[in-house]
Amino acid sequence: MNAAAQPWLTWLYVPGDRPGVVTKALDAGSDVVLVDLEDAVPADRKSYARDAVRDLFAEPAAGGPAVHVRVNALDGPRWRDDVTAVAALPGVSGLRLPKVADPAAVRQVAALAAEVRGTLPPAGLYPLLESALGMENAYAVATAHPRVAGIALGEADLGADLGVPPDPGLDWCRSRLVVAARAAGLPAPAQSVYPDVRDLDGLARSCERGRALGLLGRTAIHPRQLGTIVRAYLPTEQEIERAAEVVAAAREVEGALALPDGRFVDAAVVEGARRVLALADRVAA
Repeated sequence: MNAAAQPWLTWLYVPGDRPGVVTKALDAGSDVVLVDLEDAVPADRKSYARDAVRDLFAEPAAGGPAVHVRVNALDGPRWRDDVTAVAALPGVSGLRLPKVADPAAVRQVAALAAEVRGTLPPAGLYPLLESALGMENAYAVATAHPRVAGIALGEADLGADLGVPPDPGLDWCRSRLVVAARAAGLPAPAQSVYPDVRDLDGLARSCERGRALGLLGRTAIHPRQLGTIVRAYLPTEQEIERAAEVVAAAREVEGALALPDGRFVDAAVVEGARRVLALADRVAA
């Protein structure tokens, strides 16, 4: 999928030490496959996981989802070996960086990735904020380097650090993340994973809450969650009609304008309507 044409809505996590599962995930229908070298991989299989990813993505991707890799924590010893190995792979287009609290750490990763990637297209960097300090530095992390392409929360660790349950205890952090991403000119952040893969009704309700907070799309830990996530985040027919009306009216009038039904809209509302129509392209596809 071309990220410039349509926003990503689904990111599917898969453990890097299970290459068969990774291969199946590439056909599961997600926008991005997130190959995990961190939490999903036991310590004694870290090297094997890194080698498996190297074997799988040594060639450029021939269509299908984008492939990102979550490296090991930036406050530990393994991330340098991970970045050195995976940033050089033609089949990998993004690096997810866990436990980011300091923008300087993002710049370190960016420098190493650029060195090993050589003439390949630059890899996008996706820092995860998983601590109180990370939240305090959200905007600084989001603007740490031009290769930062998005930010997200690591809610399990963040909730533990703050001593709060995810819902509704992390709603302020979710809103803070949305504001930081917008201020940095980044896409709206995706929601963190919903851990109960059988509870699709609960997932749908949780997505509705996330959407109301300004999040867009969600990471998943099982393919069965993907359809629920997409349905929750796609605009309704009524939202599409209203957005189309706003964009059409903006072509006729420069600046603020009043719609026939009395609604008053300005440039920010028009831009929001354009984002709705970009998502609506997925309905027609």
